[in-house]
Amino acid sequence: MKNEKKTILITGASSGIGRETALKLAKLGHTVFAGIRRKIDKIELEELNSNIKGVYIDVTNASSIDKAFWYVLKNTDKIDVLINNAGIVEASPVEFIDLKRLKEQFDVNTFGAVAVTQRFMQLLNSSKVINISSMAASGIFPYIAPYCASKRAMDILMNSFALENKNNIKVISVKPSAIKTPIWEKSIKKGEEAFGQLKEFERNKYQKEFDYVKKQADNSSKKGLEIYKVTDKIVEIINSKNPKPSYNIGLGAVFAEIISKLPQNIINCIIKLKLR
Repeated sequence: MKNEKKTILITGASSGIGRETALKLAKLGHTVFAGIRRKIDKIELEELNSNIKGVYIDVTNASSIDKAFWYVLKNTDKIDVLINNAGIVEASPVEFIDLKRLKEQFDVNTFGAVAVTQRFMQLLNSSKVINISSMAASGIFPYIAPYCASKRAMDILMNSFALENKNNIKVISVKPSAIKTPIWEKSIKKGEEAFGQLKEFERNKYQKEFDYVKKQADNSSKKGLEIYKVTDKIVEIINSKNPKPSYNIGLGAVFAEIISKLPQNIINCIIKLKLR
């Protein structure tokens, strides 16, 4: 299994987990279709390794996904592994979350993964679909509820897909702890912009909590889990004949799952104590 070269499609390969996974898999000799949205990212990735083929794909745009499908089909008749990695983080108290931002969160993290999987079904036979979820899917983190909900929803939908599909496709959810990636810097910037648009009394209402969430995101961007721990696990899953349906990576993810099994009132008490 370890010496078998595969054809892999990964979304969100411009930075973070997606980029590092694409580079690692290409270095191992696999053919990687790296989903990107900017010409500069395509040029850079293809220059770094000849096994990488940059493919333009916006997971929220059906036309973009369709064009990506036809591009990939011209180059191969089978995708051995699809990695649904594209993702964003929206942070806000539910009371004030803009519904447009909430829909965008699900469009990327949830519906995007389903849309790409559906469109590429023709090329997915006895393949693996690896979904980059998060410890946030445990649903125990306030103020990033949009992100938590989108990841949980993706896991539920894709688990049903694992049970339902007739193509012998194995579905695996990878749930890392907070990782050192640019996603946190981007989320801080978006959060600040959205928070700044609230009325003064609304900002005052949640200023303490916003500062806490911002600090946590900043810590994650600097002190989070090293990306290689995720990429190593992805390689292990790809090489495994019978991978598990779900993997927690890092102590944070393990603890989040354990806490999520407690009665809801106990979970809420623990979280409220932590936020004081």
